[in-house]
Amino acid sequence: MSYRGWILVAVGLFATGMAFGLAMPDDAVELFAGDLAALEELAKLLGPFKITTAVFIFLKNVTALLFSFIFSPLLCLAPVIALTLNGWLLSFVSVTVIEQESVGLLLAALLPHGIFELPALIIGEAAALSFGTMAIIALVSKKRRDQLSPNLKQNVKYLALAFALLLPAAIIETYITPLFLG
Repeated sequence: MSYRGWILVAVGLFATGMAFGLAMPDDAVELFAGDLAALEELAKLLGPFKITTAVFIFLKNVTALLFSFIFSPLLCLAPVIALTLNGWLLSFVSVTVIEQESVGLLLAALLPHGIFELPALIIGEAAALSFGTMAIIALVSKKRRDQLSPNLKQNVKYLALAFALLLPAAIIETYITPLFLG
């Protein structure tokens, strides 16, 4: 399958996660109240306008993509879970913010850095899906094993592109997004 095909698969998985997030019952917010409180404490600790916050966000996102890529040969579970879980979380939080605040606040919170972060997620996870699938095929088919190395090289380039997109996303999330929220 071409890389464009993997992009479409990644978008489809992300959209599936979003659909699950939209289908959550209204009282589900209460189930995650403890998790939300922990996230609020972490946000206070890191805070906006700090280089440590930008570094933390960047390294967290890079680590998540790298983990997904490295473990993708295990039935592509890591990229599938990452895409659906991130889609679910985005829609779940979006619905909550819209209900409790406004669409404007949601857009102000997501758009500045999301322009970079969401494509990075899709590009990186598509690379993980492509590599994981090829690794599985190479394990099963001796005829296709010679395709694994070129596939890895190409997907590492896509992964590097995703990492590059995560840098401005982290900087914008740390220094610009708070200006829209304050």
